[in-house]
Amino acid sequence: MPHTVEEAYELADAAQSGDDEKMLDELGDVLFQVLFLSLLLEERGKGDLAAVADHCRLKLIRRHPHVFGEREAATAADVVRNWSQIKRDEEQGGDPFGHLPETLPATLYAKKVLKRGAGHDVPLAEDAGGKLLAAVRDAVEAGADPELSLRAAADEYKRRVEEAH
Repeated sequence: MPHTVEEAYELADAAQSGDDEKMLDELGDVLFQVLFLSLLLEERGKGDLAAVADHCRLKLIRRHPHVFGEREAATAADVVRNWSQIKRDEEQGGDPFGHLPETLPATLYAKKVLKRGAGHDVPLAEDAGGKLLAAVRDAVEAGADPELSLRAAADEYKRRVEEAH
């Protein structure tokens, strides 16, 4: 399903740029992907769009017990902490890494690996990959999103080369 990933990136780009007209267009493309994939599920007898919506509803209820259940959350940080713990319990089932989608961009994958491996004092390799992983760690520790930071740095480099050219 490479088109789904591509459409998601195009939507993210439109949202990031603040181009509402482009975002409207890209939301339609992502919606088409959701409808198309739901139809494939239906053809295989594994679900349909209603089942997708119901699954989404149930997940929201499970992951927000401060709204739908009995768990208290006094601050936004409490909400995030609760949500993260519930998600971790559901998706990882005791495995510190659980399932990590292989289609994630490398910086997002690295960010998730580092987050899930936090608290383990394991040295990073000193090769190019280890240095990149350390850069992702440093960006996260500085409160920056590594994907957006790298993109901004590459765009700045591109701009400077274009000016020098």
